[in-house]
Amino acid sequence: MEKEVLDFLNQLRQNNNREWFAENKAMFETAKNKAHTVFQDIYEQLRKVDEVAPLKKYRIYRDIRFSADKTPYKNHFSMFAGRLKPNYRGGYYLHIEPGNSFIGVGFFGPEKDDLLRIRKEIELDNELQQILESKEIKKVFGKLEGEELKTAPKGFDKNHVRIHLIRKKQFLLTHQLSDKEVLSIDFKEKAVEIFHTARPFLDYMTDVLLTNLNGEKV
Repeated sequence: MEKEVLDFLNQLRQNNNREWFAENKAMFETAKNKAHTVFQDIYEQLRKVDEVAPLKKYRIYRDIRFSADKTPYKNHFSMFAGRLKPNYRGGYYLHIEPGNSFIGVGFFGPEKDDLLRIRKEIELDNELQQILESKEIKKVFGKLEGEELKTAPKGFDKNHVRIHLIRKKQFLLTHQLSDKEVLSIDFKEKAVEIFHTARPFLDYMTDVLLTNLNGEKV
C-alpha cells in the first residue's frame, strides 16, 4: 500500500466534513484508486488459492440516517471477498486505517438456520476447538472473536464444556496490521498468506454448513 493512502486517511480523520472533502476530492480519488488497485491485486491472488465471489470494495460514504455519529465519511478503505456459494462459505475482509488496519476472516452474520447448525455441531464434537487451538491459527489470529450471547442459547446446556463457542453469534478470526506492515513492499503477498492460514477454519465451517448432523450432504 502506498503512503499517500494512509496520509489521506489521517487528514480525513482530522477533517471529517463535507467542506474539506470537497476541497480535497482529487486527493481522495488518488488515494482510493491506489487502495483499490492493491485490493484488486490481493483478490486476484486469492482467486488462485480459493473459490471466491466477485470483489466488493466498500464506499467511503457513511449512512448516517440512524447513527448517533454524524461524520459523513469512513476513516478507512476496505474490501470483502466472499467464498463462492453454494459450495464454499465464509469470507475475507481487509480494513485499511492508520493505526487500526486488520485482516478478518470468517462469518460476520450467519443466518438463523446456519447459526443453529454450527452450534449443534460444536455441541457434538471438539473439532472446531482443535482447529482454533492449532499452532498456526493461534500464532496468526489468536482467539476466536465476534459477538456472543451472555448466556446459553435456547436448547443448549449452559454448563457445556464448549459453551464459550456455542454462545457465539459471529465467528471471526482477526489479525492486526501495523502501518509499517501495510506499507511494506510485500504487503499483498503477506495479506494473502494470512488469509490462507485460516483455510482449515473456513473449510471446517463449510463442511458443517453443507451437511446434516449425520454428515450427509444437504
